[in-house]
Amino acid sequence: MRRVRKILLIGGVALGAAAFGASMAGAQNQQTPKNFNYEIKDGKRVPKGNRVTNPDGSWREEVRQGNCVTIKEKSASGEYKETRQCNPN
Repeated sequence: MRRVRKILLIGGVALGAAAFGASMAGAQNQQTPKNFNYEIKDGKRVPKGNRVTNPDGSWREEVRQGNCVTIKEKSASGEYKETRQCNPN
């Protein structure tokens, strides 16, 4: 009787660990929904900006963090520029 209980206990623990591992693997493959203002990278929240992409491949993105605004721009030729401005209000 002890042997049966031990086998059932080990089987239950193994089944629980397998279910937990499968749920964690599925959670890592999920994308952040479009309406959120951040995305998750390396398990951390990273703010998403308002990116405007032009037909020629260039884009401009503004990211606001408190009183600061970071503007990221990339031209069609591949030139990248990033500026940050903070207003002490």
